[in-house]
Parts: sequence; C-alpha cells; structure tokens
Amino acid sequence: MSRIGKLPIVVPAGVTIDMKDNVLTVKGPKGELKQAVNPNIKVELEDGHITVSRPNDERESRAQHGLYRALINNMVVGVSEGFKKELEIVGVGYKAESKGQNLELTLGYSHMIIMQMPPEVKVEAKTERNKNPLITLESCDKQLLGQICAKIRSFRKPEPYKGKGVKFVGEVIRRKSGKTAAAK
Repeated sequence: MSRIGKLPIVVPAGVTIDMKDNVLTVKGPKGELKQAVNPNIKVELEDGHITVSRPNDERESRAQHGLYRALINNMVVGVSEGFKKELEIVGVGYKAESKGQNLELTLGYSHMIIMQMPPEVKVEAKTERNKNPLITLESCDKQLLGQICAKIRSFRKPEPYKGKGVKFVGEVIRRKSGKTAAAK
C-alpha cells in the first residue's frame, strides 16, 4: 500500500469540497482550485477527512494513488493557508520591480524582461540598500507557483564562479574556484 496514498487528508474549517463528474473542486478563504481525477481512483469525504483509495494493485493504479492524494492535499493546504516562495537576485546592477501584476527584471541583458503574472499569483519585489533584491510570490496553487518560480529562475540561473543570477532564498550554490596561478 502506498505510504502517501493511505494517509487521510484533514479538511480544515472554512474549506468546502465538491466532486462532480470526476472533477474535484476545493474552495476556501484563499481561492478555489479544480482538479480532474482519474475515474479509477476513488475519493471519499467522511466527517472532515478525505480518503483516496485504488481499485487494484496494478502499477498504474499504485502510481496514481499517491499522486492524487498529494495533489488533493496541496489543494486543501493552498486554499486554507496558501503557498509562498522567495527568490533572491544576486549580481551588480541586477534589479527587480513589481508594478501591479507585472514583474520587471533587469538581469544584465540589453533589454528589460517584463513578465505578466496570472491573476492567482501575487507578486512583490523588495529592494533594500546593501541587500540583494527579493521577489516574493504567493498563491493558492502550488503547481502554478512552482512553474512561475522556475521560469523566473531560468532567465538567469546562478553561475558557479561568482554565484550571480536568480536563486531561491536558502538555496546553496556549489561554487568553483576558477583559474589558479600556474605552479612553477
């Protein structure tokens, strides 16, 4: 049995769950999320707990059992608490600025990168003196938030020599020593 799939999901107060035509809808104070569920996977709501079960022990069923349990859990946590990710920009002259739902990045290219955020994602850029600019992203959809963070990071990945680029706060960059003086 799947170690993840067999765990029940606790539904906090203020979160409503509805299942129609294999589409699970989760509503809460932070928003509303929908997820199509495979018809083989059975989702049951009982006295404030959601349980996910599978019909048999075939490989496909086992894989989807844990997957759908994790997706549903992320939806419940997202609409009740929300998710937050922070990106740090390291480098001289690198800047980030948020204007409404637009994020403007200056990352050493000849042009400025302007990224339009979806309405589900809140973006905030902070620049303090003598500190690296921080980009804070908040959303109820964990998958969308991860995709947007990966896209922003892909504009200028951290390089191993000086560590310049866009990185997650707390991410450790393996550094290389670079050229050394020739031994004589």
